[in-house]
Amino acid sequence: MKKLLLMSALASAGILGAQDAAPQQSESERPVAKVYFTKDISPDGLLKVYEKIKGNIGGKVAIKWHSGEPHGPNVIPIPMVKTLQASIPNSSLVETNTLYEGGRDTTEKHRKTLEVNGWTFCPVDIMDEDGTVMLPVKGGKHFKEMSMGKNILNYDSMVVLTHFKGHAMGGFGGSIKNIAIGCADGKVGKAMVHGSEAGNTWACDKAPFMENMVESAKATVDHFGEKIVFINVMRNMSVDCDCAGIEAEPPKARDIGILASTDILALDQACIDLLYKLPADELHDLKERIETREGLHQLDYAEEMGLGSRKYELVPLD
Repeated sequence: MKKLLLMSALASAGILGAQDAAPQQSESERPVAKVYFTKDISPDGLLKVYEKIKGNIGGKVAIKWHSGEPHGPNVIPIPMVKTLQASIPNSSLVETNTLYEGGRDTTEKHRKTLEVNGWTFCPVDIMDEDGTVMLPVKGGKHFKEMSMGKNILNYDSMVVLTHFKGHAMGGFGGSIKNIAIGCADGKVGKAMVHGSEAGNTWACDKAPFMENMVESAKATVDHFGEKIVFINVMRNMSVDCDCAGIEAEPPKARDIGILASTDILALDQACIDLLYKLPADELHDLKERIETREGLHQLDYAEEMGLGSRKYELVPLD
């Protein structure tokens, strides 16, 4: 069922021919989650998908995006982020400091990087600037709570705006990764996710790391409840995260589009499904990165943890 709906949307995106597309299914056969899709990677396209998922967003709104290392080439373009932020009343961009050394591991350095990268058009809240808070991880087998930037408590809603791409440890970085690592504070929470032990900051990898990420993400999702939504931008999909900055490998996969949902798992699953439909020469490097890190276990464990649904209807907006 999911495959048939996916093929129809792929045809609309120009990835499959119209002759390969499946017919629409009846209302009773539709999956639980809706994932909205546009191939228009632009400010207008971003607003188009956000319009479909914004119903519960209100009050003071955090837009969790990735600020990127200095001069990073692959981050979501400023005009897109600026347009979205301007359309959301009482909103701020939010981030946390990094665990690794670089341009964002202290608040002072992070503020300088924000200026270098042009994130100066609205307030930017470095949520762990003034400390941390522990949020519960309901049903976690690795954690009972996760350390987050304290300022997460200042927001009523969250819009998770993610650059979908590869990731050195996670295999791929979608919305799960964005909030799992990106809301955890720079020293305690991120160390917890990475399984830090004495003498080895990056002690955890592959399936256990995916499970740590999912549990951290669940703490944020549960905290906001119905007042959190998710957008993935499938553009400039290097095998490397935006944490790599100018050292990121050039993308080999084509740009696909923007997807959005109120269901974090359905969204990341839909992006993986679209990605895996690319021609072999475009997919090869990302597929290798994802599978050598056991990155797809993010989706398995997110389903196990009740983070969302892997069944979805892909709804083209073009």
